[in-house]
Amino acid sequence: MSTIRWLVKCGTGAAIVLIACGFATVRFGGGLQMPATTTRDGTLITLSRYLREPVPATVLVGSSITFRLKEEYFATRGLRNLALAGGSPVTGLEIVANQPQLPKFILVEANVLARPTDAALVERYSRGDTEPFFFRPVRAAVAAYEQLRHAPLTYEQVALDLRRLVAQPPGDFDNRIYADRALQQFDAEDPTDAARLNVKRIGELIRQMEQRGARVFLFELPYSEAIEGSRFAATTRGIVHAAFPDMKRWLPVEVNRSELRWADGVHLDERSAVVVTQAMERALASARMVK
Repeated sequence: MSTIRWLVKCGTGAAIVLIACGFATVRFGGGLQMPATTTRDGTLITLSRYLREPVPATVLVGSSITFRLKEEYFATRGLRNLALAGGSPVTGLEIVANQPQLPKFILVEANVLARPTDAALVERYSRGDTEPFFFRPVRAAVAAYEQLRHAPLTYEQVALDLRRLVAQPPGDFDNRIYADRALQQFDAEDPTDAARLNVKRIGELIRQMEQRGARVFLFELPYSEAIEGSRFAATTRGIVHAAFPDMKRWLPVEVNRSELRWADGVHLDERSAVVVTQAMERALASARMVK
């Protein structure tokens, strides 16, 4: 009898846990993914949040260059940055295009177009939830907890710090070692074939999404002067502008370059990222006024 009572207690406890996890699954949805123990943790959390939350008004997709433009730098409400550190803008664009609802504005970085699409990420965040209900509750509960722990900051929470940061003079960090190394890599790589394939796919996705009511803009973030003239940057720029010659397709990022600094000639430092973000917001505000 004591054994039976013990089994009943265990069964009851397990049932309670399953019900609680089932509730978490219903509440947070199938877009949640178990937190990964890799360098892509931030990416997975961001993509999971994008699927779980209401469709934002504006989305950015890009590489590690755009990844530096943190969401809390933007005063624009309803904006999500789906740029992938070490990834391709096409990966984020594919994921956005595969959702049943689209943002009104989609901004696509055109700096780095030599990387292949991450097919695994696209498949993972485009297929919906195909698992049986009770095979996924623990995953959903843990993912929900993890995402609550990593809730992103808002612009209102950091606005004062951003104003102080921009009011400071540009940094004087000596980055020559890192910039020289980046320049060697950018001069050594020929992005021609990969960039042409990605530009073609971007064009296809733009047509599909604009037929569904979205507005898609390309944008380029500034490099340091040396990197701007590199083989990689110049070749990519020539290919993408030849494919999209209409300047109305581009979101202008107009900044005083003397105000910008780069950690390695490629990636903006924090202050510069905020300055560029503000320029993008001005351009986006103008784009919203054009029907």
